[in-house]
Amino acid sequence: VHITSPVHRWWRSTSFPSQIPSLCPSCPHNRNQNPERDRGGEKQQQQHHHQMDPAAEMDTGELDALLRAAADFASYPGTHGEDTVRQFLEQFPLPKLLGVLQSQADLPETVETVAACLDKVFSSRYGASLLPSYGEFIQAGLLTNSNSIKQLACKAVVHLLDKAGDIAVAVDTFVQHNLYPLLINCLVEGDEEISAIVLDAIKRLAEIPTGTDIIFPPDGQGLQLNKVAAQSSSMARIRILSLIAKLFGASSCTATAIRDSNLLSLFEDEIKDRKDMLKTLSALEVLYELAEHPHSNMFLLKTSLLQHITDVINDPSADSIVRSRASLISGRLLSSADAFMTIEKSCVTNLLLAIDKILRTEESQNTDEIESALETLGLIGTTTQGACLLLSDPPNIARHVVEMSFDRQGRGKHLVSSSTTNPVSHWQSLQKLFLLE
Repeated sequence: VHITSPVHRWWRSTSFPSQIPSLCPSCPHNRNQNPERDRGGEKQQQQHHHQMDPAAEMDTGELDALLRAAADFASYPGTHGEDTVRQFLEQFPLPKLLGVLQSQADLPETVETVAACLDKVFSSRYGASLLPSYGEFIQAGLLTNSNSIKQLACKAVVHLLDKAGDIAVAVDTFVQHNLYPLLINCLVEGDEEISAIVLDAIKRLAEIPTGTDIIFPPDGQGLQLNKVAAQSSSMARIRILSLIAKLFGASSCTATAIRDSNLLSLFEDEIKDRKDMLKTLSALEVLYELAEHPHSNMFLLKTSLLQHITDVINDPSADSIVRSRASLISGRLLSSADAFMTIEKSCVTNLLLAIDKILRTEESQNTDEIESALETLGLIGTTTQGACLLLSDPPNIARHVVEMSFDRQGRGKHLVSSSTTNPVSHWQSLQKLFLLE
């Protein structure tokens, strides 16, 4: 990364991950910006272009006054009014505040105070309207090693998309300053708080029609999430799965783009490899969230995911909580009538046999696992097609549940116990099977 602009020189000691060598092929210099896009912000822009390090010329008294004002502004419990923000920036212009981040970079408490103050500024519509003129600041902030500044830059992206006013200008800022790949780097390398902010920012970008083209560039150009995942740690891959789940729920267009980009195969890869059960459970938790969306089954059932989920349920070495989560995901996927138009009957039969095995195994004493199995059957049985499969032979699982509920040798007690832990959903699930019989 060639850091040549005045803003980039603020944090020349950034470390960029070698695992993603082409995230930022070139960092742009200053570009001509439209001065009319920020009404009332002309003075700020002129100061921005004139000098970027006014803090170097501030005396101690002026700096102390700025820091006290920044602390007061940041500590205000509510949201500042637009006029208050405007007046604050008239007294302490953005270039001065940003300059303090440079000159006081070795004082974490000072950086934290000014960053919190700037977040309050950018969270206002007036402050956000100035952000397109400070794209280089956002870019440099995403590259810095300072968590406080990086978090501020990530939040600034959210404010840019939410409140900048002109969406076209906001997207143009993304493109000109190559912000998307830098956000992905923050997602995989940042702490949990930064990653959560990035997830929110990219989801908001996906909700803008032209933003989808940035996330899913045509013809395999630009940053590809599957390539990033292939070179990332297990924790980073789970974060990428979380991003996919967020994007999947943004719209049917982004869901289609995810399918066309073959990103759903990342879930298959994580679930197939069950050497690390914690990692597998994390992937299943994200998939469970994704399966909540109404159109998810039409996409997920066209992959091999249901087969891999069945393998998890059948795996005696897997933790019961992992099998339970896999079971509930299958129930969500098969809880609508159109699901059975997508999946082969044999796949559903194999799944039901795996669930039946949990209910019929004498050694199974885990009431949570039984509870999840019953809930899954209840979800599948909500449609006519699912109910018919529950009664088909094999596996005739509905009859087995009814028989076990009256088993006097202990299995019935487990079933009753599981239903009483959640008396509404699970007892209703069992009742459905009685009615089917």
